[in-house]
Amino acid sequence: MGVTLDDDARQYLAAFEDVTGVDGRDCLVTDGGDSLLILVERGGMSEAIGPDGRTVKQFEDRTDAQVRLVEDADEAETFVANVLAPAAVYNVTISENNDTVAYVEVAEDDRGVAIGSNGRTIDAARTLADRHFGIDDIQLI
Repeated sequence: MGVTLDDDARQYLAAFEDVTGVDGRDCLVTDGGDSLLILVERGGMSEAIGPDGRTVKQFEDRTDAQVRLVEDADEAETFVANVLAPAAVYNVTISENNDTVAYVEVAEDDRGVAIGSNGRTIDAARTLADRHFGIDDIQLI
């Protein structure tokens, strides 16, 4: 699935790749640019974070934005779990009836983490899952 990004997202991804040397696959810009979610190539998280978080901190300083990194995955189930992290995800089941829905079993204590402040985490998960895997909705069970 091809992802079409606006100019701001493309510029943030270019800066991310320049600072970290890691391929950014997607970028969600929220809060007027104050917050970024960067989808990092599979296997690139440790390099993107850097020793003691220094690399991602350099990127945050350069963009003056709060950054959340998510690792890409080849399978939809793993991808959904990665986007909802650090919530403890026990199981992801993809159902393809009329719509494609990911049903996610999350630890009861982590439901708030999976939803995020004002629903930001689950909304980002829904957006990215649709863009990359054609998943119409994510439901916590």
